Amino acid sequence: MKKIQIWDHVILLAGVFFMVTPVVLTLMTSTHDAITVYKEGVQFLPGGKFLENYETVLFQAGGFTKEVDGFVMLKNSMILGFGFAIGKIIISMLAAYAIVYFRFPMASLCFWVIFATLLLPLEVRILPSYEIVQSLGMVNTYSGLIVPLIASATGTFFFRQFFMSVPEELLEAARIDGAGPWKFFKDILVPLSQTMIAAIFIIMFVYGWNQYLWPTLITTDESLFTLVRGIKQILQVWVGAQIPAFNEAMALAILAIVPPVLIVVVFQSWFVKGLVESDK
Repeated sequence: MKKIQIWDHVILLAGVFFMVTPVVLTLMTSTHDAITVYKEGVQFLPGGKFLENYETVLFQAGGFTKEVDGFVMLKNSMILGFGFAIGKIIISMLAAYAIVYFRFPMASLCFWVIFATLLLPLEVRILPSYEIVQSLGMVNTYSGLIVPLIASATGTFFFRQFFMSVPEELLEAARIDGAGPWKFFKDILVPLSQTMIAAIFIIMFVYGWNQYLWPTLITTDESLFTLVRGIKQILQVWVGAQIPAFNEAMALAILAIVPPVLIVVVFQSWFVKGLVESDK
């Protein structure tokens, strides 16, 4: 039994090492100058340019317009992440509430049609989505970044399953007390769904934060660039003898990792509880 436990720990530690090593190498490389990284590649030991590199990506304006710094991209990523998470939670809760409690004709069919959209990745519908956004004049706007993608089959599925597990006695008691559909939703279902909301919030925030393809397509204004897109922007400097600032790109990558990690750490217990809790 002890040997089995030892091997279990070895496998788990190997998995941790495998997952953490790229992050550590990225952090180490971000502390060196661009020439060292360009000549020698990824670094395994820290350098002496930590403060300088991170100060540069955060405070020094760059890009083609030389007007955008790391804080602007951080703000845009925050807006995109929170916009995705909040928008998807609201839409998903309302859709699941309608499917579970209103019981209109073909409600199950509507749910499975929504669920089937999980089989359609963003790349499949990106051209029609872009055409619609462009025709509505939402290119280079925050609404164009967020609104077209806030419908969520994943969120609708989780909230539907959660609402179906809520005892019918609560609905009957609310009806006896004279609570209408909106009051039942606002005063009973939303408070009961706090852990589920936290779990979905983490998933959707990370999904929105890591978006690259859609922001790249829908924004040409550098003032709307996100951190994830900014990493690519830093490397597009093959002009004359100038070399790509790999060290700054690594620093920006570390900055892009920190907020999602903090969100997961802060809401970790709520995340687990929201996905596994069954008692209401």
